[in-house]
Amino acid sequence: MIIAPSILSANFAHLEEDITTLVSAGAQWVHVDVMDGIFVPNITIGPIVVKDIRKITDGYLDCHLMITEPDRYIEDFAKAGADGITIHAEATNHLHRSLSRIRELGLKAGVSLNPATSLDCIEYCLDLVDLILIMSVNPGFGGQSFIEAVIPKIVRAKKMIAGRDILIQIDGGVDTENIGMLYEKGIDVFVAGSSIFGSPDPAKTVKEMLKIANS
Repeated sequence: MIIAPSILSANFAHLEEDITTLVSAGAQWVHVDVMDGIFVPNITIGPIVVKDIRKITDGYLDCHLMITEPDRYIEDFAKAGADGITIHAEATNHLHRSLSRIRELGLKAGVSLNPATSLDCIEYCLDLVDLILIMSVNPGFGGQSFIEAVIPKIVRAKKMIAGRDILIQIDGGVDTENIGMLYEKGIDVFVAGSSIFGSPDPAKTVKEMLKIANS
């Protein structure tokens, strides 16, 4: 399993310290939530910040683009040092082309689905997908509660990939209370923000998450 702390909930005044601490604790990925204030009701960071993060860690930079017209910025995030780029199926009219472009740049290609979006929209692009991100909250803000209705979607996604080398990622409301259940349902990559950064000891929380799933 892979723990990917979302820096959306981090203290940006101490971002380097936070990232270094969590990677040392066992977090394999760093999840970067990119929001434009249009596709979702919030604005966060862009390629310049990703470029600086790349300087402080060799960890996998998992860039989640919650933006309209993601094709305009794929190359910018690739140049900034992203290892993987995930785009929303709802944000592009040409998902096949967008995923192809990410792969052409040598990055892992992910596709994200909002809670109300069906898996059917990615069925014919699966051979271009390295990661399916199932949103378990409505994107835009951290600290939301897990939406239980997405659990059947996790099970169906596991069946849909049919042996392909595709990771299934969950984002939203993930904590030590539900991570074990989600692992059993088939999740490979866990994005957690407020449950990690909002805890008294974020490094300890990462270790506890790993321990729960591995047990």
